[in-house]
Amino acid sequence: MQSRNPVFSRQRAAYQQGGWYAPPPAPDQYQGYGAPPTYAPPYRPMTIDDVVVRGFITLGTLVASGAVAWVLNLGWAFAAIGAIAALVLTLIITLKQSTNPALILGYSVAYGVTAGVVSHVYNELYGVVFQAVVGTALAFGAMLAVHSLRVIRVTPRFTRFVTGALLAIVGLAIINWLASFFIEDGIGIRSGGPLAYVFSIAAILVGCFFLLIDFHDIEEGVRAGIPERYAWLMAFGLTVSLVWIYMELLRFLSYFTSNE
Repeated sequence: MQSRNPVFSRQRAAYQQGGWYAPPPAPDQYQGYGAPPTYAPPYRPMTIDDVVVRGFITLGTLVASGAVAWVLNLGWAFAAIGAIAALVLTLIITLKQSTNPALILGYSVAYGVTAGVVSHVYNELYGVVFQAVVGTALAFGAMLAVHSLRVIRVTPRFTRFVTGALLAIVGLAIINWLASFFIEDGIGIRSGGPLAYVFSIAAILVGCFFLLIDFHDIEEGVRAGIPERYAWLMAFGLTVSLVWIYMELLRFLSYFTSNE
């Protein structure tokens, strides 16, 4: 199925029309006008290996940043600053479809601090960090298998549904946060009750579905022959999805563990 991602569509069209650069005119066209101009070499198309390498760099930077925040036992102020910086960078990267490594690694550092602080607190209170890491790895493997076996097909309709679900989850989280100023536990989606279980499971599933979309985009990008630099954008998408799943698993697992 052909992707509707405009990046893929443009790059596929360019590739089908003769590659990533125009061939130089015949030398006789320049007789009497000096030497023919030089032409840059063609762009190297993105490969799966490119995404894997940049994925390790992006996720590794986030883990390293989180480890530093954990060891230094940074407080919630640093976590809040990191979350705000990560949100701003995410919006810039997503809206501009930026492939700038500095922005993407900047996100990894910023949100790594937040994840490190949160993980340290959850480990002290509930001891569920290892289980969340294992659960995230299992989710990644399961979604990769689902994608490879084509159990769920990523279509434009599926993508719209997952995006809508994400917006609904974020909207409910904001409403719950605002309501918590007036009502204890807000609307109850983070209080540890049955409604909180449903909300966390839905959030984890949305993260898993976004992994499917990431895998699909990577596959389509390789098929379309998009330039190598887009591997950074693909790695960014994978990292965001994995960290989303990890953070939601931390919350979900904490409901079943006593801190007393």
